[in-house]
Amino acid sequence: MQPPDDFDPPIGVAEVLEPGLRRILAPNPSPMTYRGTNTYLVGDTALAVVDPGPDSAAHLNALLGAVGPGQRVSHIIVTHSHLDHSPLAYPLAQATGAPVLAFGGPTAGRSAVMQRLADSGLSGGGEGIDTGFAPDQQVADGDVITGAGWRLEVIHTPGHLGNHISLGFGDACLTADHVMGWASSLVSPPDGDLTAFMASCTKLMQRDWRVFYPGHGAPIADPHARLRWLVDHRMTREAAILGALDAGPATADQIARIVYTDTPPALLPAAMRNVLAHLIDLMGKSRVQPLDPLNGDTRFARL
Repeated sequence: MQPPDDFDPPIGVAEVLEPGLRRILAPNPSPMTYRGTNTYLVGDTALAVVDPGPDSAAHLNALLGAVGPGQRVSHIIVTHSHLDHSPLAYPLAQATGAPVLAFGGPTAGRSAVMQRLADSGLSGGGEGIDTGFAPDQQVADGDVITGAGWRLEVIHTPGHLGNHISLGFGDACLTADHVMGWASSLVSPPDGDLTAFMASCTKLMQRDWRVFYPGHGAPIADPHARLRWLVDHRMTREAAILGALDAGPATADQIARIVYTDTPPALLPAAMRNVLAHLIDLMGKSRVQPLDPLNGDTRFARL
């Protein structure tokens, strides 16, 4: 269910998506970010800026330029602290005086098993962590952030990152990197946690959403179909990983080279982290066991 490659909005231009919601594309296209990060402006007078994006003077100018007469930035909301979403929060805060809201710092929401993995020395492997990120105000699952004429419900959706949140906007949802409009979400331990990711998918499925507005790519017009695809995609990958282990114990890197046969070499490290995420999830389900202390090079065997 890969979407057609026709999402190519102009960079730095505020486009109206629906009443009270605009999108500005950041100038950071890459194999990990697609066309770039989607920054959202919520409201008509007092504005919430959701995911200011990467540290980019051009994007900061675009955001400030989208604040029209009679408008001001009242809130800056960061869905998670990856380098393509959070670093511009504080330059924007300095320019506008608005507070920065988020679930917490880079390790907030991390599970005990992922903390063990981090303590083993495993790091990196994703879009990069904004290690110095610290919000002015922390928000929790179920909190409601309000402004002039708008309301955003905080939905804690860990998986891509422990501090990841989605934001309910009526019957729409800003899903950031949990559900994207161009590819499946990267889950890269120790920051990404597949067990949490799947639980977050289930959590979002329990609501009757009209549309998802993702952190990368086009709006998703059939949210439940997209969620089902994400879950099915993961279950298919799980079956392939278990099949690879039928031949004997292996590391995540060895399994990735068997399972991800069509992946360009430059993306194999990310594929390895995805496999590791599955192996840790399968370990929690008592379907595989580690044969070595848990780290990036651990050999796993089927149970």
